[in-house]
Amino acid sequence: MQLSRLAAPLGAIVEDVDITEMTTEQFTLVNDWFCEHKVLVFRTQTLTPEQQIAFAARWGRLVRHPYAGLEDYPDIIELRNVGKRRDINQHWHSDMTYNEEPPKLTMLYARSAPSIGGDTAFANQELAFEALSSGLQQTLQSMRAEHTAAGLAQQYKEDAHEAPRAEHPVVRTHDETGRQALYVCRAFTHKFVGWSRAESKPLLEMLYAHCTRPEFQARHQWRKGDLVMWDNRSLQHFAVHDHADEEPRLIHRLQVSGPKPS
Repeated sequence: MQLSRLAAPLGAIVEDVDITEMTTEQFTLVNDWFCEHKVLVFRTQTLTPEQQIAFAARWGRLVRHPYAGLEDYPDIIELRNVGKRRDINQHWHSDMTYNEEPPKLTMLYARSAPSIGGDTAFANQELAFEALSSGLQQTLQSMRAEHTAAGLAQQYKEDAHEAPRAEHPVVRTHDETGRQALYVCRAFTHKFVGWSRAESKPLLEMLYAHCTRPEFQARHQWRKGDLVMWDNRSLQHFAVHDHADEEPRLIHRLQVSGPKPS
C-alpha cells in the first residue's frame, strides 16, 4: 500500500490495495492512518454492494439512516444527482449527531462521478478547537448541546416530533486518540443544554463560522471507483453541488456505529 497526503489540514490517499483482500496487518495499519489523517481515499476500487458492506463491517456495527435506505440493501443510502434545488446535503454537518451513539465513520463509494465538480469538503474540528482561546476552550468543555433530526424529518416528509434527539458534549474527546474536537454543527445542533434558543444562537453562529474556516479544510475530487471514509468524531463535511444537474453522480453511503460521545 502507498500513502500520500491529501491536504495539510487532513486526509490521505491510499493506493495499490484491493480492499476486498486487505489482510489483518494491513487493516491495522489503515486504522492507524485513519485516526491520524481522518479521511482516507481508496482509489480504483470495483465493489458490489455486498463487498462494500463487508468492508464497512470490519470497522464495526453498521447503523442505518432513519429515513433512507435501498430496498435490497437497507444499510446503504443511495446518493443521486437530483438537481441542486432538491439536494438536501448542502450544509456543513457531522453525520447523524441526533443519535445517542452517532456513527464514528461514514463510507462512500462512487459508482459514477461528474466530469467536473461535485467535491466533498471536510473541516478538521480538532484544529478548530485548538485555534480557540484558552478561555473559550475552558467554557465550552463544561457545556452540552441538544441535537435533533427534526429538520431532516421534514425534508423527508416525516413527523418532526418523532425525530431522533440526543444531547452531546460541545467538546468531544476522540475515543481512540484522546484528542479534543468541537462537536456542534449547523444542520443538527438545536441549542445548548440549559440555554434558550435565543441565548444559544450568537455563540453557535460564532462557532459555525469558526469551525469551517478555510485553513481547517480539504476537498476530495471524486472519480468513479473511489471509496472514501471519514471520521465523524473529528470532522464536518459538505457536499458541494457545483456540477450540472444533468451530470451523473451516484454514490453508495454506509455508516459504522461509534461510542457515545464523551
